[in-house]
Amino acid sequence: MPTRSDTPDPDGKYQQVADLAAADAGGLSTELLGDFLEVLTDAVAVGRPLTRRQLRTLRVHGDTAAKEGVALRALLDLYLSSAWRLWRELPAVVDAARNPSAVVTAGEVMLHAVDDAVAELAEAYQLARRALVRAEVSARREFVDDLLSGSADIAGVLGRAESFGLDLTGPHAVVVVEAMSPFTDDASMITDVERAIAGSKGDTETLVASKEGRLVVVFAAPDHQAVKLVTERVRSTVGQVHGTDGWTQRLGVGRPGQSAAGVASSYREALDALDLAGKLGLDTPVLDARDLLVYRVLLDDRPAITDLVETVLTPLLAARGGAVPLLRTLFAYFESGGNSAMTARSMHLSVRAVTYRLARIAELTGHDVNHPSERFALQTAVFGAKLLDWPTSTASPP
Repeated sequence: MPTRSDTPDPDGKYQQVADLAAADAGGLSTELLGDFLEVLTDAVAVGRPLTRRQLRTLRVHGDTAAKEGVALRALLDLYLSSAWRLWRELPAVVDAARNPSAVVTAGEVMLHAVDDAVAELAEAYQLARRALVRAEVSARREFVDDLLSGSADIAGVLGRAESFGLDLTGPHAVVVVEAMSPFTDDASMITDVERAIAGSKGDTETLVASKEGRLVVVFAAPDHQAVKLVTERVRSTVGQVHGTDGWTQRLGVGRPGQSAAGVASSYREALDALDLAGKLGLDTPVLDARDLLVYRVLLDDRPAITDLVETVLTPLLAARGGAVPLLRTLFAYFESGGNSAMTARSMHLSVRAVTYRLARIAELTGHDVNHPSERFALQTAVFGAKLLDWPTSTASPP
């Protein structure tokens, strides 16, 4: 491909025009012009438009400019500036006084050639930019999946993290957002959240993406205050679009961790927090994994909690109407801090009805909510039942 340096230019005319045009375009390299000035001069001289082969060469320059990060406006400015600067150097213009009609023909050919050249450059540039964007999106998606999975090569993930603005040598945490509408990578919400977090922290070391319809935010978390600030900003920004009701949007927050493994662990904890909230029927909009550790402890020894649930609560299956109404009463009672009046209001029952149900539970299970040790066993069994979806997940009693 011809360049400015290997095309004959004995008078230095083309190089001077190219240098001035490059300055007009903000200091672009004259190499992006190739042999455009010589080709344009020849086209005007013979009175014909640019050939397909010459236009294909221009497409190469458009592609190169896009890959080098040159702005399309600057690229077109380079070509247009070089064309109007070349105009006064054309033989037909220099000899205009002797042959005025030749100037008209030269102008028509010049405008036609420049129009074709700009069209080819712009199309090639845009196609190249689209390809680059697709490649960047694919690379970003692959990195996000590898980072959150925790199963990819850690050294490789750490090496790629820097290109996405993350220094994983420090502690990072993950916030996962669920909403009524699924999140996608092409949503404007991604940019909105990134800007909101940068405003709260004063930096941009944040990765925001979608995964399985949820919004995932990975951010530097040197202390609890940083986690709190980012969580509030994410909730506020998402709430502007998805609403502020806790059931419309819900955030799971994982504990900070070091390196890529710490990010993957924080992500799993955030997901677990959302999952536990769904099983327990919690309407809290922000679910911190630290506050739900006790429930994770229950599930970590599944055989033990299953045994406790079945041993303590199976007698409730014999109650009229089954175990579910009594379980709901117990859950509401424990949620209210053991206040029968509050329990009655939350369940739209009378206090007498609540008292009767608690007495019936004590009769069937042998565990009284007014006795500390028996109450602890009941409460643990009730939350275990919620986590295990008992008795729905069990077979019918004999």
